[in-house]
Amino acid sequence: AYPFAAPFRAPQGSPIRELFKYVGRPGMISFAGGYPSKDLFDREGIAQALDAAYRSDPIACLQYGDTAGAPLLRRSLAQLMAARGVDCCAEDVVVTTGSQQGFDLLLRTLIAPGDTVLIEEPAYPAAIQALRLAGAHIVAVRTDIDGIDVDALAAQLDALPAASKPKLLYTVPTFANPTGATLPQARREALLRLAVARRIVLVEDDPYGELRFSGTAVPPLLAMAEACPGARDWVVYFGSLSKIVAPGLRIGWTVAPAPIARRMIVAKQTSDLCTAPLSQETARHYLDSGAFEVHLRSIVGAYRSRCDALLKALAHFAPHDIEFSAPAGGMFVWARLTGGRDAGEVLKRAIEQNVMFVPGVAFFVREPDPSTLRLSFAAPGEAEAFEGARRLALALAQH
Repeated sequence: AYPFAAPFRAPQGSPIRELFKYVGRPGMISFAGGYPSKDLFDREGIAQALDAAYRSDPIACLQYGDTAGAPLLRRSLAQLMAARGVDCCAEDVVVTTGSQQGFDLLLRTLIAPGDTVLIEEPAYPAAIQALRLAGAHIVAVRTDIDGIDVDALAAQLDALPAASKPKLLYTVPTFANPTGATLPQARREALLRLAVARRIVLVEDDPYGELRFSGTAVPPLLAMAEACPGARDWVVYFGSLSKIVAPGLRIGWTVAPAPIARRMIVAKQTSDLCTAPLSQETARHYLDSGAFEVHLRSIVGAYRSRCDALLKALAHFAPHDIEFSAPAGGMFVWARLTGGRDAGEVLKRAIEQNVMFVPGVAFFVREPDPSTLRLSFAAPGEAEAFEGARRLALALAQH
């Protein structure tokens, strides 16, 4: 009987969050959540940063702060962006409560119900969920093993009616969630040119870019935009410390064209006034101390070992039941069950075996491939990855 707004009359919750009720089951091995490993948190380094932040300026930690972010943290994040090849200053950075808030603020400033939005498919489920709640008309963009097929995208845009001209395109171009794909440099250049020509805001979500453990690094789209005339005006970049430091800090940031950034700041004023100053000061001291670089090398090495362990275990226990490609970084392996089997049905048997994954249907907008699944290698240790693959093979045998 409540007069809910249209998007919340029958809202769809996160399909991944629905699995969390099983996480606490004794002995459960989870390949489901995209969580960083709790064993790899730099607890001592973050504790020292927290202590240093509070000792140096307790008022800054406890008082309201600038909506756009603490100036010193914005400076530190601009330096981090410079290391990624992006030329920006502190004033170009907007600090958000996780990068997910940044995307929500962007949608509030750009998207009205019925507006067309492009999203790569398979895609990050929280991005799909945010677009649905914004009332967007979502159009899926074809991808392959290397990410967005830009030639196919151009043809797709030509086929859209003029009334459906898209306002933005969302992509995770480096170690995509869920596929682990990385868009090659040539495709990035083509995508930037296309965004400029079609006047489409290109949303680059980059939470995993630092987690490369093999191959050659590819610059972010925002870094490459400098060499493409006009492209810097059409790229919005989202960064996050959640995957590379700790999600509990809730520190994300946005680098966007000034007219967009200004409006996002106004939207944030009505959302949370400012990101928690204690978290911001802690993050700033952690980045400035040099601990971040040491920690990053540590987790990249660990994720390399965990990914290798999972891939070898899958090849050993289920060589004919599951197909997959090896990622060069990030946190995810995208896989497909052979024989047309339904991953959702296999999940039921897997939970009985005390192992979990995310069925691929969660990552599609309209026409899912039920044989697909996502496995996260970040949280389980190497021994757990081996045992989890063994249990998954048992579930496949039972199905």
